[in-house]
Amino acid sequence: MNPLDEMKVFAMNRSLLQADLRQLGNRHEIEIVPEPVSAMDRDETFYPQFPKSLRDTAHEMAQHYEIFYCLENFIRDLVVERLRTTYGEEWWSTDDPKTVVPQVVKDNVSKNRDRERDAGVTPRSDDAIDYTTFGELSTIIDSNWDTFGDMFNSRKGLISVLSRLNLLRGPIAHCSELSEDEVVRLRLTLADWFRLMG
Repeated sequence: MNPLDEMKVFAMNRSLLQADLRQLGNRHEIEIVPEPVSAMDRDETFYPQFPKSLRDTAHEMAQHYEIFYCLENFIRDLVVERLRTTYGEEWWSTDDPKTVVPQVVKDNVSKNRDRERDAGVTPRSDDAIDYTTFGELSTIIDSNWDTFGDMFNSRKGLISVLSRLNLLRGPIAHCSELSEDEVVRLRLTLADWFRLMG
């Protein structure tokens, strides 16, 4: 049996087991919740089937993904907190002539939400900000410099650093290997980001 067929059988068996446990629980008026598959079980079943060289590279790249996950969500939280404090709970949808969120960003977020809905997948979030790209976060900050300027010591420096980070994000987000030079550049650019906040 090939690995894809094994995954289908595994998923089907797990789904049937969960249905059986739910029926059993309903019959006896008790709640039976099957334990989720642990990362170890999943790794034992599928992960070893990939070539070791790919697994080694994935392990190395995971640290860069973690950095970007934290950074991007940190910036999102910062944007939400500052704009909510300044403009109130409806900061995203305000129709103020001096629009808080540029219309091009709102339009792209709307497209991203529609694309996700049309694909029939679980929505990633109820918050529009979670549908913005990394580059759009930079656009929001720059468009609201009066609101964010006191947090950073240089507008041009911030735009430059976010632009470099966005370029470095590409290979990480699209499962390409980051060269040694780019790993160094990522660390230096992160240092620049925190220096700008100082």
